[in-house]
Amino acid sequence: MNAGLGPVYFTDENTLGLGKLLRRSGREDIVYPGHEELADIPLGTLDLDWMPVVARLKLIVLTRDRRIRTRPAELRAYSELGIRSVWIGAKQDLGPRDQFDVFLKHEARLQREIIKRGAGPWALAMSASGVRPLYLRGQS
Repeated sequence: MNAGLGPVYFTDENTLGLGKLLRRSGREDIVYPGHEELADIPLGTLDLDWMPVVARLKLIVLTRDRRIRTRPAELRAYSELGIRSVWIGAKQDLGPRDQFDVFLKHEARLQREIIKRGAGPWALAMSASGVRPLYLRGQS
């Protein structure tokens, strides 16, 4: 999808294992906290501190953090910064290998959704059964 233009996806610390598995599989379109290509986001960076960096770089967040979509400050950041995210695993608690498998299985559908939805804010859920939109509180 990125055609060599640099990272497309950011895995937060909740999906750090997924990010590392994707990089080890040869993917260069993934970065995560502590990655050498992302010096602005060291491990331990708080959500509200990495969100502006991710938005500026136009990265799509791959996360497992349920609360990021419900906390008032994060919701405000979603809206103001136009965050685009995918909650991987949906209601299942998947480990990194299962997240990896689900991501690869539905990545083509995800890419179509990214094009369809355009600029954020938006959130999607990706599970073994597919990709679906997620409601962000305060969205019309």
